[in-house]
Amino acid sequence: MATKVTVEQHVAEGASPELREVFGGIAAAAREIGKKIRLAGLSDVLGAYGAVNVQGEQQQKLDVFANGVMLRSLGKLASVIACVSEENEEPIPFYRAGAKYIVIFDPLDGSSNIDVNVNTGTIFSVQELSSSTADATIFDVTASILQPGTKQVAAGYVVYGPSTVMVMTTGAGVAAFTLDDNGDFVRSSESMHMPEQGPYYSANEANAASWPAAYREYLAMLLRGELNGKAYSARYIGSLVADFHRTLLKGGVFLYPPTDKAPKGKLRLLYEANPLALLAEQAGGAAVNGPKRILELQPEQIHQRTPLIVGSKREVEALQKAVLEAR
Repeated sequence: MATKVTVEQHVAEGASPELREVFGGIAAAAREIGKKIRLAGLSDVLGAYGAVNVQGEQQQKLDVFANGVMLRSLGKLASVIACVSEENEEPIPFYRAGAKYIVIFDPLDGSSNIDVNVNTGTIFSVQELSSSTADATIFDVTASILQPGTKQVAAGYVVYGPSTVMVMTTGAGVAAFTLDDNGDFVRSSESMHMPEQGPYYSANEANAASWPAAYREYLAMLLRGELNGKAYSARYIGSLVADFHRTLLKGGVFLYPPTDKAPKGKLRLLYEANPLALLAEQAGGAAVNGPKRILELQPEQIHQRTPLIVGSKREVEALQKAVLEAR
């Protein structure tokens, strides 16, 4: 019988005790969020909260719940110096002496799908306090947060579906952990590798008419079967975590191109694109904003948006080539 390895034990194999504590906090929050989602139909947590967040988006009741759970779980950890959430306009600093980790997260991606019982998720990125701001009592929180994705110490997501699964990396490969009946995230896959090429594309084609021409032609190329010898099949759930999770396991490409309405993209760089890009690259895939590698982008704002094309290396590189040639 295989030895049971929890996510905290897995992290401890190659990282600091402080980072293990951070993952323990994320796991505790995910357990609570997952339980609330599982029982959502039996409690008053479905539907809109009645407020708009900093993104200008209608908050769902579960957005507010999940955000509170993440902040409470991480806010009490001695290793966490600040949190950044999609739901809060500004970073939430704790100014603890000796703390060095900044946790950046989307507490509940795809929350509008809860009402129809479709998969949702939590996405997170972990960064270190920058060396230029070593005094934790006066450091510039924003300067430490606005680092390119290559500076991430760890990243991951939790997908709440038929089972609750955490997929994570600390920069040495990608592993998955399934929540068991005892409340532990137990390692169920390690050394995960995204297929070099896949059979699926995932995109909101309702926006295709307003995509730049290079993206429309790329999609047509996939449908004509010019990249792998046969036409690609469409798979689009509308929850970023769920669409990425399928792409990680099965291969292919997820696209959220720029549009006339959102020329700078819609997804957030720090807590959506960066963590998924790190996971993709660690699994042998790739992620770009069109012409550039996602992880090399220098963020200028906490809630900065970006186009995102992420998935198997061959599909992503073909899209990047098409965009660069069209410039």
